Amino acid sequence: MTHNKSWGRRVFLFSNYCFLGFVSLLCLMPIIHILSMSLSSGAAASAGKVILWPVEFTTAAYENVFGKPEYLRAFAVSIQRVLLGTTLSMLLTIMTAYPLSKDTQHFRFRTGYAWIFVFTILFNGGLIPMYLTVKSLGLIDSIWALVLPGAVQVFNIILLLNFYRNLPKELEESSRIDGAGHFKTLWKIYVPLSLPALATTGLFTIVGHWNSWFDGMLYMNHSDNYPLQTFLQTIIINMDFRFIKAENAELMLKLSDRTSRAAQIFVAAFPILIIYPFLQRFFIKGIVMGSVKE
Repeated sequence: MTHNKSWGRRVFLFSNYCFLGFVSLLCLMPIIHILSMSLSSGAAASAGKVILWPVEFTTAAYENVFGKPEYLRAFAVSIQRVLLGTTLSMLLTIMTAYPLSKDTQHFRFRTGYAWIFVFTILFNGGLIPMYLTVKSLGLIDSIWALVLPGAVQVFNIILLLNFYRNLPKELEESSRIDGAGHFKTLWKIYVPLSLPALATTGLFTIVGHWNSWFDGMLYMNHSDNYPLQTFLQTIIINMDFRFIKAENAELMLKLSDRTSRAAQIFVAAFPILIIYPFLQRFFIKGIVMGSVKE
């Protein structure tokens, strides 16, 4: 196959690359600006001198965030929450979406159960009943208070069950002929074929757990149990000076509200920026291409 190397096509490709490069630069500029702001002095940031390069370079904002054991403890709580919460949520999502993806002739009350889950999206008990439930179960000040209330992600279940319903039924029929049960069919056929959908729902779950801060403020009575986002919200947004020691007074003189907020945003976004490239390849990967021959 020969490609058209005409002048018009070369102009088109050049224009296309330039446009896509420009769009990519627009997407990167806010991140670069936030990073530059966090590495600049408080005076330069307050004066509006920082655009895409640090002015009066300093790491005071990051020293303020990383230079305390409370931050490391909060970071560990968030890591534990993401690992535990994502694992539990994905397991429940897979196990729930599989039976709900069956037809009514195979799962008689499938529609009724599906509407029960949909109902929870439209209506909920509210904040106070949720808090009272967590408190009555003795989960206050425990990692489970951050994990269990949101363990069942109904939106992810709907996405995954629709994905399962689009898989060729011949795959399940062939596995049943070979003697496989539902459990083996799920983990040996459905789960490997649904990696793109699992990567998408998994990323949603990871981002949700990592960025959540209000439940930590609500369910944790002691600051030692705060996840990272709650801790950052307390010491940076509210500037809670309980976490600032006297020997750090000179460090605080180099900070400003802008640099502190910029450091918070970049620290919060950095883990997701690291994880996303590893999951992105599943988004564009073929789902069941070539699995069944017509």
